[in-house]
Amino acid sequence: MTTLRTAAAMALVCAVLSFSAPLSAQKYGGILRLSADADPPSLSIHEEATNRTTYTIGPTYNYLVTFDPFDPVESLETIRPDLAERWEWNAAGTALTFTLRQDVKWHDGKPFTARDVKHTFDVVRGAGTSKLRLNPRRLWYGNVDSIETVGDHEVVFKLKRPQPSLLSMLTSGYSPVYPAHVDVAQLRISVMGTGPFKLASYVRGRTIELVKNRDYHVKNRPYLDGVNFSIITSSASHMAAIASGQVEGANPSYTTKPIANTLKATNSDLKFYPMVTSATANIVVNTNKPPLNDLALRKAMNLAMDRSGIVKSVYQGGAVIGATMLAPPGGVWGLNPEQLNRLPGYGDGEANKAEARAILASKGYGPGNPLKVVISTRALHTYVEPAIWAIGELKAVGIEAQLRQVETGNWFSLVARRDFQMAMNATGLGTDDPDIQFYENYRCGSQRNYSDYCNPDVEKMVDQQSAEGVFVKRLPMVNQVDIRLQRDVARPILAYRIYYHPHQPYVKNWIPHVSSFNGWRFTEVWLDK
Repeated sequence: MTTLRTAAAMALVCAVLSFSAPLSAQKYGGILRLSADADPPSLSIHEEATNRTTYTIGPTYNYLVTFDPFDPVESLETIRPDLAERWEWNAAGTALTFTLRQDVKWHDGKPFTARDVKHTFDVVRGAGTSKLRLNPRRLWYGNVDSIETVGDHEVVFKLKRPQPSLLSMLTSGYSPVYPAHVDVAQLRISVMGTGPFKLASYVRGRTIELVKNRDYHVKNRPYLDGVNFSIITSSASHMAAIASGQVEGANPSYTTKPIANTLKATNSDLKFYPMVTSATANIVVNTNKPPLNDLALRKAMNLAMDRSGIVKSVYQGGAVIGATMLAPPGGVWGLNPEQLNRLPGYGDGEANKAEARAILASKGYGPGNPLKVVISTRALHTYVEPAIWAIGELKAVGIEAQLRQVETGNWFSLVARRDFQMAMNATGLGTDDPDIQFYENYRCGSQRNYSDYCNPDVEKMVDQQSAEGVFVKRLPMVNQVDIRLQRDVARPILAYRIYYHPHQPYVKNWIPHVSSFNGWRFTEVWLDK
């Protein structure tokens, strides 16, 4: 799979590793103090769709396999053992066998076994006796026919057809292994993991405190005695906490380029990791709610959005333009600039707006009769600022949009029940993989397909690319799905953000990943003070 790595991607890796590579003089001890900009909706990673949960709770769990913590660009090449010592595909690509570690214990001292793996992923794919309240990634595992254990330390995922992406799905920060002996409902309010840290306390709206797991199965890890998260919802307070050293690093999605520039100007000692991410600013439109159940009106809305404008104004250059899949160097599956510029909403912004006005006029809308819509968004500045920008873009073509802000704790339940007409959303991928994107966000019936876009022809195309194991054959198939989704206005992608990740210079081995859901185990992080 070396073809997955472009020269540009390698350059990105080298740029980050040049100042973030493992050092030889690691120190033990200390509490890493970090910020979070919101409470996690719950503590159950499998039931949530936000890095507010993976970032704060991920360090308490392990995964079958994990991405190399020192490599920010995830791919099949960077997958490393975690709870599984090794894994192997059968010749047909329809069975994936994991051989598990035998020295792992849950935080309560009970042994980890293959039964826990089977339990976890049977629950997630909807085949277990226990049920998740929300199950945003059930369709990731729609191709799994059965999960079988062989003794206590071997588990086999049997598939209906080949699916190379299964391994990427199991590596995502969204895919921890849960204990079979704890009810899944209990894991919404408490944690029982095998990870390098244990949950010590959680005071909603204030702090989440993790302490070192001194019985961790990886020898001499972690270095830290604990990780404390301060929940700081105010943008000004967040900046002040970073600037003063109250916290030593920031929530992954918090620091936009404008905020990073402000911090740099007054805090010369701070270090930054600028990292293009798989997190998008995107628009979801309720295709079942008038008037935007009309495809022509959705096309007009999409044409009004000048992607280059949001990069320049809202993100001040701290974002890149893309479509459904992130383009290199951060990703490997995205459309190239020539392909993008041929899509509606990309290319010439003024020409696109003129076309939008013509569509609206054909539907009876104009200066004296604007199309009126409500655009909902999460009450965080990273959501509200692009929403305000979008209102201006829509107004320029004759669409009058009213802003509706939703308290952050209610946001995911609101979009899950489709209680919106149009919404400014932020979506990140568990890792840069077509199956993760297509099955989670565009498949008919997926909880995370917030627009309820459903096209049987596209579903066939998605299944076809999923079964292809050769990258050079799969890439054009992925590109064709991407182009079709943009033309169908399935979920207009406005930009991919660059996160700037401020941290104090003495925080070592803290390396953000392209996916904001990965890289937060903190097993290798240490404090040089």
